[in-house]
Amino acid sequence: MSTATNVEATAVSTIEWLSSPATTIVVPVYQRQYRWDIGGCEKLLSDIRAVADEDDAHRHFIGSILSAEDHAHPDADLILIDGQQRITTLMLLIAALHHAVRDADPQFAAELARVLVRPDDASRTKLRPHEAWAGLFESVVLDRRSADLPESRFDDNYAFFRSQVHADEAPRIWRGLQKLEHVSITLGEAANAQQIFESLNSTGEPLRDHELIHNYILMGLSHAEQQQVEEEFWLPIERNTGEAIGAFWRHFLIMTTGREVSVAGEHGVYSAFRHEFPHMGLEDLPAQARVWREFSDIYRILLDPSQEQDPEIRRQLAYVNTFGRSTYPLVLSAYRDHRLGGISKDELVQTLERIQSLLLRRAVVGIPNDRLIARLCRARSQGPEELLRAFARITPSDERIRVALKFTDLPHALYVLGRIEGVADPHGFDVEHIVPTAPHDGWSGDGVRLWSEYSEDEQNSHRALAGTLGNLTLLEEQLAERVYGASFPDKRDAYRRSRVDENSTLVGLDSWGTAAIAERTAALTDAFVQVWRRPAVVEIDDDGLTPILDAVRRRGWPTGWEREFDYVEYRGERWEVPDVKYLFNRVFRRGWTDTREALDAFNARNGGPIYDEKAWNGTWDELDADHFLYMGWDAKYMMSAVQGLLEESGLAAEVFVKYSYIGNVM
Repeated sequence: MSTATNVEATAVSTIEWLSSPATTIVVPVYQRQYRWDIGGCEKLLSDIRAVADEDDAHRHFIGSILSAEDHAHPDADLILIDGQQRITTLMLLIAALHHAVRDADPQFAAELARVLVRPDDASRTKLRPHEAWAGLFESVVLDRRSADLPESRFDDNYAFFRSQVHADEAPRIWRGLQKLEHVSITLGEAANAQQIFESLNSTGEPLRDHELIHNYILMGLSHAEQQQVEEEFWLPIERNTGEAIGAFWRHFLIMTTGREVSVAGEHGVYSAFRHEFPHMGLEDLPAQARVWREFSDIYRILLDPSQEQDPEIRRQLAYVNTFGRSTYPLVLSAYRDHRLGGISKDELVQTLERIQSLLLRRAVVGIPNDRLIARLCRARSQGPEELLRAFARITPSDERIRVALKFTDLPHALYVLGRIEGVADPHGFDVEHIVPTAPHDGWSGDGVRLWSEYSEDEQNSHRALAGTLGNLTLLEEQLAERVYGASFPDKRDAYRRSRVDENSTLVGLDSWGTAAIAERTAALTDAFVQVWRRPAVVEIDDDGLTPILDAVRRRGWPTGWEREFDYVEYRGERWEVPDVKYLFNRVFRRGWTDTREALDAFNARNGGPIYDEKAWNGTWDELDADHFLYMGWDAKYMMSAVQGLLEESGLAAEVFVKYSYIGNVM
């Protein structure tokens, strides 16, 4: 039997472990804040009361506590890697007991104090939390609160324990506490702390992706090194990104890898980070962390464009935010290049304009904007011509826009009308429907015929066009309130008084109806296609084709589905393959004949899916007498393998999938 040398695990009494003079603990800087709420405290107290009332043989297991010595300072505190939430909560409960009995029973209080305070310094707690909130914790445990300290979770949970445990019940609670046990896991110098940390089943709230990234970056460093990296890099990143820190890391990784990063389950962002940065040591960490900090500073400006100094860039960034944050990976890349002098201001503005044209035109014609930005990031890394071509391929044509604007409601109307009608800041303006969306019976388009006199077909045609471009304009809020729902002749005075030049064209009209809407739509559409231009590259719209590297990796399909793909475009060929299993087989067979060297390299690195023999039961396809392709993988593996082989072969940019209807909705 071999003996573990890097991990020492021992079942111990939790209170004896905490009371030991040798146990002094520091929470490393990468740990998340204390999160336990009163519900968790209530459950813990209930468990302690229950075990207190059992006989002496009963114990209550609270899980594992993972710690490590700071090998740079052998005499330093233990570094608490996992268990902060439970240990902190126990300390708060014991502090509540201590404060409840210290006047009436000094001897009992002294026994409790051995758990709470260091033997060499009674002014310091045995558990030292993160520097950012250590003062708050110690002020509660040592009962030295002051009015200038903010309230915290420590106060809330301590107050709960004080309200629940009175002095006469303290011995019972103490008896239960002494029956708590945990597995104390102490790591040796060569142990992989992050790997062990991820594999433990903690009873606390699961860590989020950015918290796992934080741990991964810092865990291999000494406590002093952790503090240095925390203060110089991580805290500035947190300040720059705020509550959007998780989105920042996802967008950064999409930009860096040129691949979509999933946020659904399995810590997709964290997994992508580890894949992109497999080795994080102090020798290369500062240089890389400076890059992260720099991008977080740019992200801060994207979140709040008012912080941008250049007025034109500031305006364009605000425009881009009309469509949300999905384009941030591409904007981050372009903005940083401009900041470093790699591209001019005009080139940055042009990229921001093309982003807006792409997203707005696709919204107008009703094409989803999912899975677009990673492919644009990949194209940008290959040069400006490739980026231009990528934009052109997925930006709907002027012809499609002209048709759609006639008959569909205008998306992002405030933004669109503001730019077309020359209103630089649409704040203080409303989108005015010249024909109301729901006219009342007395409404009239000419001051003569009432809405109640319109035929049903006339009413339906007016309602159908109410949200289209030709029936909309911007109007100052005060004027819009005065004429809301009014007949067209009654609105003309408001249009005359408006500061929006475009409204002057409405003043001279005698009536308003479907013909006037069509005429105005045509005129405004001419302006639309000039403001939101499509790149002048002769390529057809891609009809919803998805690059193979952006194809979704799914574990499987529900019973009853028919086709995942309508077709696959492989280097100009159209393949009729219904699902990823058929695609997997065809791509690997094609690789076997066309790109054998790349296939062999991929196969060797991944240990399959091609083998020299049918080594186990399952579905196999024979490539030749000595080589067999295993076909029994799940759909997620098969898609990953297809993407990996095509990327290895340099063919990924020439392969697209067209999802079927069910393929899109799944």
